[in-house]
Amino acid sequence: MNFQPLEHQHQHQQQVSTVLCCNCGTPIDGSTGLVMCYDCIKMTVDITEGIPREANISFCRNCERFLQPPGQWIRADLESRELLAICLRRLKGLTKVRLVDASFIWTEPHSRRIRIKLTVQGEAMANTIIQQTFEVEYVVIAMQCPDCAKSYTTHTWRAAVQIRQKVPHKRTFLYLEQLILKHNAHVDTISISEAKDGLDFFYSQKNHAVKMIDFLNSVVPMKYKKSEELISQDTHTGSATYKFSYSVEIVPICRDDLVVLPKKLAKHLGNISQFVLCSKISNTVQFLDPNTLQTADLSAQVYWRSPFNALADVSQLTEFIVLDVESTGISKGKRVLADVTIARSADLGINDQVYYTRSHLGAILHAGDTVMGYFIANSNYNSDLFDGLNIDYVPDVVLVKKLYQRKTRKNRNWKLKRMAREHKEIDAAQDYSSRVQKQDMERAERDYELFLQELEEDDEMRQTINLYKNNAPAPAPQPHEIEEDEDPDAPQIDIDELLDELDEMTLDDGTDDPQQQEPTM
Repeated sequence: MNFQPLEHQHQHQQQVSTVLCCNCGTPIDGSTGLVMCYDCIKMTVDITEGIPREANISFCRNCERFLQPPGQWIRADLESRELLAICLRRLKGLTKVRLVDASFIWTEPHSRRIRIKLTVQGEAMANTIIQQTFEVEYVVIAMQCPDCAKSYTTHTWRAAVQIRQKVPHKRTFLYLEQLILKHNAHVDTISISEAKDGLDFFYSQKNHAVKMIDFLNSVVPMKYKKSEELISQDTHTGSATYKFSYSVEIVPICRDDLVVLPKKLAKHLGNISQFVLCSKISNTVQFLDPNTLQTADLSAQVYWRSPFNALADVSQLTEFIVLDVESTGISKGKRVLADVTIARSADLGINDQVYYTRSHLGAILHAGDTVMGYFIANSNYNSDLFDGLNIDYVPDVVLVKKLYQRKTRKNRNWKLKRMAREHKEIDAAQDYSSRVQKQDMERAERDYELFLQELEEDDEMRQTINLYKNNAPAPAPQPHEIEEDEDPDAPQIDIDELLDELDEMTLDDGTDDPQQQEPTM
C-alpha cells in the first residue's frame, strides 16, 4: 500500500479547496480570491461598456469612396478588408479592450447599413480576463467628397485631354467608351464634355492626364501634342501654377473603310496592294487585300510621317444581291477567297447588269444573300492616290460585309453600359424641333446601331469589352418596326459571353461606375 507524507496531503487539500459562487452557488477555485464564477462575471460585468452599438461612416455617391478621418477618401469594396479597417477606426472606445476577431454580417447593400460582429477581450476585475462578442451597426451617410464637388464648379481642372478624330461618325468613340469602362480608365476624371469631332476629359492633376494618354496610346492609333498655360506665379518663391492640355488626334481611318495606300508605303508593308480595306483598329491599323487575303499592320508612328485619308467610309456602301459564289480554295483563318457574281439591288427588274468580283467573304456568302460593298464603277473620288492607280487593276465592286435580316432591333438579349450623364449640361426637355438637332440625333442612333451590329458579327471585338444581360422585358414592336423573319444564320451573342450586371452592383443604386460622367458619343 502506498502512503503519502502528511505534508503532501496538506498541500493537495489546499490545491483543491473551493468556494461557492455568491451568485449561482457553483464551486469555484478559492485560491483566486474571486467570489463569482466565470459565467456570472460575464453576465454581470460588461467590458464593452463605452463602445457604441451604432456609428456612422461617410460615403461619396459619385466616386464611391469612403471617408477615413480626418480628410482621406479611400476606395473600398463591400465586405473588404479596407472597409473593415475604416469601420473599426470609426468605433470609439475600442482601444480600451483587445480586439480578437471582426467580421461582416451580410446586409442588403441598398439598405445603407453595414453590420459587423466583434469579439473582444478585457479585464473584468483584478486578474480576470473575459471575452465577449457583440454587434455594431453602421449607417452609411451619402455625401460629396471635395474632389467630386470640384467637378460641379468651373476652373478647377489642372489638366485636360482633348480627343479628336476627323470622321463623319462616332463609331470609334463608341468603341473607345466601352474600352474605358472595361478598364476603369476614367476613375480620375472630374468631368467629361462633348466637343465637335471628339471629347474632352478634365483632371485635377497632371499625372492623371498622363495616365489617360498612356491608356489611349495602348488601345487606339493616335498622336498627341502637349501645351501649357501659366495661371499664376509667385515671384518671391519662384513657384508657378500651370494648366496642361494634351491634344490627341486619332488616325482618321475606321473599320471597313476603303483605303488607297501610297505606293511607297504599300511596298514597305510587305508589298501589299494599294487598294485595300481597313479590317481592324487597335493600337495599329490593319489593312486587308480582298483579292489575296494579305494583311498588313500600320503603326501610328509610321502613319503620321505621311498621313492620308480613307477613300470611302461605310456611309457610302451600296446594297448588292449575290447571284453565284465560286470558292478559289484559298483561305486564311476565317476568311475564304471566292469569285462572286453580284447585281445591284436597285437594278433588279430594271436591267440585267451583273458584276464579277473577288471577295474575302467566301465562307459566309451564298446565292440569294444580300451584301454591302463599295460601288467603285459608279463613284467619283477626289483623290490623287486613286487617280494614280492603274484602272485595269481596280475592281468595279469591293464587297465589305454580309447584310443580315434581323428582327426588331430592340429585342436584343444583351446591352452595353454607358457612362452616366451627371456632368453633361443638357436640359431633359430639350426641344429637338430644329432640323440640325434631329439630324444629329438620328445620326447618333444610326452610328450606335451599326456599332452593335459590328459586335454581333465580330467575336474577337467582343472579347475586348464587357457585354451585359438585358433583363428588361422587350417592348412590343410598333407596326412600322415589324420586319421579316430573321435569317437562320444571323449572328447571335451566346449568353455565356454576357455578364450579370447585378454582380457589379454597388451601394449607389443606378450608378454604373465610380466616375461615370459621359456625354452621348
